[in-house]
Amino acid sequence: MTAESNLRILLAARPEGRPKPADFRLERAPVPEPADGQVLLRTLYLSLDPYMRGRMNAARSYAKPVEIGELMEGGTVARVEQSRHPDFSEGDIVLAHSGWQAFALSDGAGLRKLDPKAAPVSTALGVLGMPGFTAYAGLLTIGRPKPGETVVVAAASGAVGSAVGQIARIKGARAVGIAGGADKCRFVRDELGFAAVVDHRAPDFSDQLKAACPDGVDVYFENVGGPVWDAVFPLLNDFARIPVCGLIAQYNKIDHQGADRLPVVMREVLSRSLTIRGFIQREFADQRPAFYTDMAGWIADGSVRYREDIVDGLENAPEAFIGLLEGKNFGKLVIRVAS
Repeated sequence: MTAESNLRILLAARPEGRPKPADFRLERAPVPEPADGQVLLRTLYLSLDPYMRGRMNAARSYAKPVEIGELMEGGTVARVEQSRHPDFSEGDIVLAHSGWQAFALSDGAGLRKLDPKAAPVSTALGVLGMPGFTAYAGLLTIGRPKPGETVVVAAASGAVGSAVGQIARIKGARAVGIAGGADKCRFVRDELGFAAVVDHRAPDFSDQLKAACPDGVDVYFENVGGPVWDAVFPLLNDFARIPVCGLIAQYNKIDHQGADRLPVVMREVLSRSLTIRGFIQREFADQRPAFYTDMAGWIADGSVRYREDIVDGLENAPEAFIGLLEGKNFGKLVIRVAS
Protein backbone atom coordinates (compact mmCIF):
# COMPACT_ATOMS: atom_id res chain seq x y z
CA MET A 1 0.00 0.00 0.00
CA THR A 2 3.01 2.30 0.16
CA ALA A 3 2.48 3.52 -3.44
CA GLU A 4 -0.87 5.03 -2.50
CA SER A 5 -1.87 7.82 -0.17
CA ASN A 6 -4.98 8.30 1.90
CA LEU A 7 -7.06 11.24 0.70
CA ARG A 8 -8.98 12.68 3.64
CA ILE A 9 -11.44 15.59 3.88
CA LEU A 10 -11.41 17.53 7.13
CA LEU A 11 -13.56 20.30 8.58
CA ALA A 12 -11.52 23.48 8.10
CA ALA A 13 -13.99 26.01 9.52
CA ARG A 14 -17.49 26.15 10.92
CA PRO A 15 -19.83 27.42 8.19
CA GLU A 16 -21.69 30.66 8.62
CA GLY A 17 -24.90 29.91 6.77
CA ARG A 18 -24.37 28.06 3.51
CA PRO A 19 -21.19 25.92 3.58
CA LYS A 20 -18.49 26.90 1.11
CA PRO A 21 -15.51 24.98 -0.28
CA ALA A 22 -13.12 26.80 2.10
CA ASP A 23 -14.92 25.16 5.04
CA PHE A 24 -13.33 21.86 3.97
CA ARG A 25 -9.67 20.90 3.74
CA LEU A 26 -8.26 18.07 1.65
CA GLU A 27 -5.12 16.35 2.88
CA ARG A 28 -3.10 13.31 1.87
CA ALA A 29 -1.76 11.04 4.56
CA PRO A 30 0.02 7.67 4.48
CA VAL A 31 -2.22 4.64 4.18
CA PRO A 32 -2.35 3.16 7.71
CA GLU A 33 -1.22 -0.37 8.51
CA PRO A 34 -3.59 -2.66 10.44
CA ALA A 35 -2.47 -3.99 13.82
CA ASP A 36 -3.57 -7.30 15.32
CA GLY A 37 -7.37 -7.35 15.52
CA GLN A 38 -7.78 -4.68 12.86
CA VAL A 39 -8.72 -4.48 9.19
CA LEU A 40 -7.73 -1.93 6.58
CA LEU A 41 -10.75 -0.68 4.65
CA ARG A 42 -10.72 0.88 1.19
CA THR A 43 -13.76 3.12 0.77
CA LEU A 44 -15.85 2.29 -2.29
CA TYR A 45 -18.84 4.56 -1.66
CA LEU A 46 -19.42 7.47 0.72
CA SER A 47 -22.93 8.54 1.70
CA LEU A 48 -23.72 12.26 1.79
CA ASP A 49 -26.71 13.12 3.99
CA PRO A 50 -28.30 16.35 5.29
CA TYR A 51 -27.57 15.49 8.94
CA MET A 52 -23.89 16.15 8.27
CA ARG A 53 -24.59 19.89 8.12
CA GLY A 54 -25.57 19.84 11.78
CA ARG A 55 -22.33 18.08 12.71
CA MET A 56 -20.39 21.01 11.24
CA ASN A 57 -21.85 23.33 13.90
CA ALA A 58 -20.70 23.58 17.50
CA ALA A 59 -24.24 23.82 18.85
CA ARG A 60 -25.63 21.14 21.14
CA SER A 61 -27.31 18.34 19.23
CA TYR A 62 -28.08 14.64 19.47
CA ALA A 63 -24.50 13.81 18.44
CA LYS A 64 -21.05 15.26 19.08
CA PRO A 65 -20.05 17.85 16.47
CA VAL A 66 -17.06 17.39 14.22
CA GLU A 67 -14.22 19.49 15.61
CA ILE A 68 -12.13 21.83 13.49
CA GLY A 69 -9.36 19.81 11.85
CA GLU A 70 -11.19 16.52 12.34
CA LEU A 71 -12.31 14.12 9.62
CA MET A 72 -15.79 14.70 8.23
CA GLU A 73 -17.93 11.78 9.31
CA GLY A 74 -20.20 9.62 7.20
CA GLY A 75 -21.41 6.15 6.32
CA THR A 76 -19.42 4.13 3.82
CA VAL A 77 -19.32 0.91 1.88
CA ALA A 78 -15.80 -0.45 1.89
CA ARG A 79 -13.68 -3.41 0.82
CA VAL A 80 -11.36 -5.15 3.26
CA GLU A 81 -7.89 -4.63 1.78
CA GLN A 82 -5.90 -6.23 4.59
CA SER A 83 -7.15 -8.22 7.54
CA ARG A 84 -5.60 -9.11 10.86
CA HIS A 85 -9.05 -9.80 12.32
CA PRO A 86 -10.40 -13.37 12.63
CA ASP A 87 -13.92 -12.44 11.44
CA PHE A 88 -12.97 -10.66 8.22
CA SER A 89 -11.10 -11.68 5.07
CA GLU A 90 -9.49 -9.67 2.33
CA GLY A 91 -12.12 -8.88 -0.27
CA ASP A 92 -15.07 -8.74 2.11
CA ILE A 93 -17.47 -5.89 1.36
CA VAL A 94 -18.75 -4.18 4.51
CA LEU A 95 -20.99 -1.36 5.63
CA ALA A 96 -18.95 0.98 7.84
CA HIS A 97 -18.92 4.50 9.22
CA SER A 98 -15.37 5.44 8.30
CA GLY A 99 -15.95 9.01 7.12
CA TRP A 100 -14.69 11.12 4.25
CA GLN A 101 -11.46 9.27 3.50
CA ALA A 102 -10.15 6.73 1.04
CA PHE A 103 -8.75 4.29 3.63
CA ALA A 104 -9.56 3.58 7.26
CA LEU A 105 -8.69 1.19 10.05
CA SER A 106 -11.36 -0.69 11.97
CA ASP A 107 -11.38 -3.13 14.86
CA GLY A 108 -14.50 -4.70 13.37
CA ALA A 109 -16.98 -3.06 15.73
CA GLY A 110 -20.04 -1.89 13.83
CA LEU A 111 -19.04 -3.44 10.52
CA ARG A 112 -21.74 -5.40 8.66
CA LYS A 113 -20.85 -7.72 5.83
CA LEU A 114 -22.72 -7.16 2.56
CA ASP A 115 -23.59 -9.63 -0.17
CA PRO A 116 -22.82 -8.03 -3.54
CA LYS A 117 -25.00 -10.66 -5.23
CA ALA A 118 -28.10 -9.68 -3.26
CA ALA A 119 -28.21 -6.01 -4.30
CA PRO A 120 -25.87 -3.29 -5.55
CA VAL A 121 -23.69 -2.55 -2.54
CA SER A 122 -24.33 1.20 -2.82
CA THR A 123 -27.94 0.59 -1.75
CA ALA A 124 -26.65 -0.18 1.75
CA LEU A 125 -26.23 3.61 2.03
CA GLY A 126 -29.68 4.37 0.66
CA VAL A 127 -32.87 2.40 0.24
CA LEU A 128 -31.44 -0.63 2.09
CA GLY A 129 -29.56 1.49 4.60
CA MET A 130 -29.98 4.37 7.01
CA PRO A 131 -32.26 6.54 4.81
CA GLY A 132 -34.57 3.64 4.00
CA PHE A 133 -34.68 2.58 7.62
CA THR A 134 -35.38 6.16 8.70
CA ALA A 135 -38.41 6.20 6.41
CA TYR A 136 -39.57 2.76 7.55
CA ALA A 137 -39.26 3.27 11.29
CA GLY A 138 -40.43 6.88 11.37
CA LEU A 139 -43.48 6.32 9.20
CA LEU A 140 -44.66 3.03 10.66
CA THR A 141 -43.87 3.74 14.33
CA ILE A 142 -44.83 7.42 14.58
CA GLY A 143 -46.96 8.04 11.49
CA ARG A 144 -48.94 4.79 11.72
CA PRO A 145 -50.72 5.26 8.37
CA LYS A 146 -54.07 3.55 7.95
CA PRO A 147 -55.62 2.42 4.67
CA GLY A 148 -57.33 5.34 2.97
CA GLU A 149 -55.51 8.03 4.94
CA THR A 150 -53.51 10.80 3.27
CA VAL A 151 -49.76 10.80 3.89
CA VAL A 152 -47.79 13.86 2.74
CA VAL A 153 -44.01 13.80 2.55
CA ALA A 154 -41.62 16.63 1.70
CA ALA A 155 -38.43 16.07 -0.34
CA ALA A 156 -40.33 13.21 -1.96
CA SER A 157 -37.70 12.42 -4.60
CA GLY A 158 -34.92 12.09 -2.02
CA ALA A 159 -33.60 9.01 -0.29
CA VAL A 160 -35.93 9.20 2.72
CA GLY A 161 -38.98 10.85 1.18
CA SER A 162 -39.19 8.47 -1.77
CA ALA A 163 -39.23 5.48 0.58
CA VAL A 164 -41.82 7.10 2.87
CA GLY A 165 -44.33 7.58 0.07
CA GLN A 166 -43.86 4.11 -1.35
CA ILE A 167 -44.23 2.44 2.05
CA ALA A 168 -47.36 4.51 2.67
CA ARG A 169 -48.76 3.27 -0.65
CA ILE A 170 -47.92 -0.32 0.23
CA LYS A 171 -49.82 0.11 3.50
CA GLY A 172 -52.91 1.29 1.62
CA ALA A 173 -52.58 5.03 2.28
CA ARG A 174 -52.75 7.78 -0.32
CA ALA A 175 -49.25 9.21 -0.80
CA VAL A 176 -48.85 12.88 -1.74
CA GLY A 177 -45.33 14.07 -2.45
CA ILE A 178 -43.74 17.51 -2.44
CA ALA A 179 -40.69 17.95 -4.66
CA GLY A 180 -38.80 20.69 -6.49
CA GLY A 181 -38.96 20.92 -10.28
CA ALA A 182 -40.81 19.17 -13.09
CA ASP A 183 -38.36 16.28 -13.47
CA LYS A 184 -38.47 15.33 -9.81
CA CYS A 185 -42.26 15.66 -9.69
CA ARG A 186 -42.61 13.45 -12.77
CA PHE A 187 -40.35 10.82 -11.20
CA VAL A 188 -42.31 10.81 -7.94
CA ARG A 189 -45.64 10.43 -9.71
CA ASP A 190 -44.77 8.17 -12.65
CA GLU A 191 -41.91 6.04 -11.32
CA LEU A 192 -42.65 5.84 -7.61
CA GLY A 193 -46.43 5.66 -7.90
CA PHE A 194 -47.47 8.50 -5.59
CA ALA A 195 -51.13 9.44 -5.94
CA ALA A 196 -50.20 13.10 -6.39
CA VAL A 197 -47.17 15.36 -6.30
CA VAL A 198 -46.86 19.14 -5.92
CA ASP A 199 -43.93 21.36 -6.92
CA HIS A 200 -42.96 23.54 -3.96
CA ARG A 201 -41.47 26.06 -6.39
CA ALA A 202 -44.87 26.80 -7.95
CA PRO A 203 -46.20 30.28 -7.14
CA ASP A 204 -49.52 28.75 -6.08
CA PHE A 205 -47.91 25.89 -4.18
CA SER A 206 -50.22 26.16 -1.15
CA ASP A 207 -53.34 26.09 -3.32
CA GLN A 208 -52.06 23.13 -5.32
CA LEU A 209 -51.27 21.22 -2.14
CA LYS A 210 -54.74 21.89 -0.74
CA ALA A 211 -56.30 20.61 -3.99
CA ALA A 212 -54.12 17.47 -3.82
CA CYS A 213 -55.36 16.77 -0.28
CA PRO A 214 -59.15 17.21 -0.48
CA ASP A 215 -59.65 15.16 2.67
CA GLY A 216 -56.90 16.88 4.62
CA VAL A 217 -53.64 15.37 5.85
CA ASP A 218 -53.48 12.52 8.35
CA VAL A 219 -49.70 11.99 8.37
CA TYR A 220 -47.06 14.54 7.46
CA PHE A 221 -43.50 13.22 7.33
CA GLU A 222 -41.39 16.33 7.91
CA ASN A 223 -38.05 16.55 6.13
CA VAL A 224 -37.91 20.24 5.27
CA GLY A 225 -39.61 22.80 7.50
CA GLY A 226 -39.90 26.43 6.38
CA PRO A 227 -42.54 27.38 3.79
CA VAL A 228 -43.44 23.73 3.16
CA TRP A 229 -44.44 23.32 6.81
CA ASP A 230 -46.45 26.53 6.54
CA ALA A 231 -48.42 25.09 3.61
CA VAL A 232 -49.05 21.70 5.20
CA PHE A 233 -49.94 22.83 8.72
CA PRO A 234 -53.42 24.26 7.97
CA LEU A 235 -54.37 21.00 6.22
CA LEU A 236 -53.66 18.71 9.17
CA ASN A 237 -56.68 16.73 10.32
CA ASP A 238 -57.61 16.07 13.92
CA PHE A 239 -55.30 13.40 15.38
CA ALA A 240 -52.74 13.87 12.58
CA ARG A 241 -49.27 12.47 13.24
CA ILE A 242 -46.09 14.32 12.28
CA PRO A 243 -42.80 12.38 12.39
CA VAL A 244 -40.06 15.04 12.32
CA CYS A 245 -37.05 13.62 10.51
CA GLY A 246 -35.28 16.75 9.24
CA LEU A 247 -35.50 20.50 8.71
CA ILE A 248 -33.22 21.02 5.74
CA ALA A 249 -34.73 24.42 4.90
CA GLN A 250 -33.32 25.74 8.18
CA TYR A 251 -29.87 24.13 8.35
CA ASN A 252 -28.03 26.99 6.64
CA LYS A 253 -29.82 29.82 8.43
CA ILE A 254 -27.70 32.07 10.63
CA ASP A 255 -30.49 34.12 12.21
CA HIS A 256 -33.48 32.12 13.41
CA GLN A 257 -35.22 35.17 14.80
CA GLY A 258 -38.70 35.99 13.56
CA ALA A 259 -42.29 36.20 14.63
CA ASP A 260 -43.02 33.91 17.55
CA ARG A 261 -45.49 31.42 16.09
CA LEU A 262 -45.17 28.90 18.89
CA PRO A 263 -48.39 29.96 20.67
CA VAL A 264 -50.39 29.48 17.47
CA VAL A 265 -48.81 26.11 16.76
CA MET A 266 -49.34 24.89 20.32
CA ARG A 267 -52.96 26.02 20.26
CA GLU A 268 -53.54 23.93 17.15
CA VAL A 269 -51.63 20.98 18.61
CA LEU A 270 -54.04 21.10 21.53
CA SER A 271 -57.28 21.79 19.67
CA ARG A 272 -56.63 19.25 16.89
CA SER A 273 -54.98 16.62 19.12
CA LEU A 274 -51.85 16.55 16.94
CA THR A 275 -48.87 14.31 17.60
CA ILE A 276 -45.49 15.86 16.70
CA ARG A 277 -42.54 13.59 17.42
CA GLY A 278 -38.93 14.15 16.50
CA PHE A 279 -36.79 11.04 16.13
CA ILE A 280 -33.37 9.68 15.26
CA GLN A 281 -33.45 6.36 13.45
CA ARG A 282 -31.13 4.63 15.92
CA GLU A 283 -33.92 4.83 18.52
CA PHE A 284 -35.65 2.03 16.62
CA ALA A 285 -32.65 -0.26 16.13
CA ASP A 286 -34.66 -3.30 17.18
CA GLN A 287 -36.73 -2.91 13.99
CA ARG A 288 -33.76 -3.28 11.64
CA PRO A 289 -34.17 -7.05 11.02
CA ALA A 290 -37.81 -6.54 10.01
CA PHE A 291 -36.79 -3.60 7.82
CA TYR A 292 -34.14 -5.56 5.94
CA THR A 293 -36.61 -8.38 5.27
CA ASP A 294 -39.49 -6.13 4.26
CA MET A 295 -37.51 -3.70 2.12
CA ALA A 296 -35.58 -6.43 0.30
CA GLY A 297 -38.88 -8.10 -0.51
CA TRP A 298 -40.49 -4.87 -1.73
CA ILE A 299 -37.52 -4.12 -3.98
CA ALA A 300 -37.54 -7.66 -5.34
CA ASP A 301 -41.23 -7.59 -6.26
CA GLY A 302 -41.09 -4.06 -7.66
CA SER A 303 -43.18 -2.41 -4.93
CA VAL A 304 -40.31 -0.07 -4.07
CA ARG A 305 -38.09 1.65 -6.61
CA TYR A 306 -35.09 3.85 -5.94
CA ARG A 307 -32.78 6.28 -7.67
CA GLU A 308 -29.14 7.03 -6.90
CA ASP A 309 -27.24 10.20 -7.75
CA ILE A 310 -23.62 9.02 -7.96
CA VAL A 311 -20.73 11.50 -8.11
CA ASP A 312 -17.26 10.20 -8.90
CA GLY A 313 -14.24 11.21 -6.85
CA LEU A 314 -13.85 11.85 -3.13
CA GLU A 315 -12.38 15.28 -3.91
CA ASN A 316 -15.81 16.27 -5.25
CA ALA A 317 -17.61 15.51 -1.98
CA PRO A 318 -17.62 19.10 -0.63
CA GLU A 319 -19.21 20.56 -3.76
CA ALA A 320 -21.72 17.71 -3.96
CA PHE A 321 -22.62 18.16 -0.30
CA ILE A 322 -23.20 21.89 -0.74
CA GLY A 323 -25.48 21.07 -3.66
CA LEU A 324 -27.36 18.53 -1.57
CA LEU A 325 -28.35 21.23 0.90
CA GLU A 326 -29.74 23.24 -2.02
CA GLY A 327 -31.72 20.34 -3.49
CA LYS A 328 -29.47 19.86 -6.52
CA ASN A 329 -29.24 16.09 -6.12
CA PHE A 330 -31.79 13.78 -7.72
CA GLY A 331 -32.12 10.66 -5.60
CA LYS A 332 -29.77 9.27 -2.96
CA LEU A 333 -26.48 11.16 -3.18
CA VAL A 334 -23.45 8.89 -3.09
CA ILE A 335 -19.76 9.57 -3.79
CA ARG A 336 -18.03 6.77 -5.66
CA VAL A 337 -14.56 6.75 -4.16
CA ALA A 338 -13.14 3.60 -5.78
CA SER A 339 -14.32 0.88 -8.15
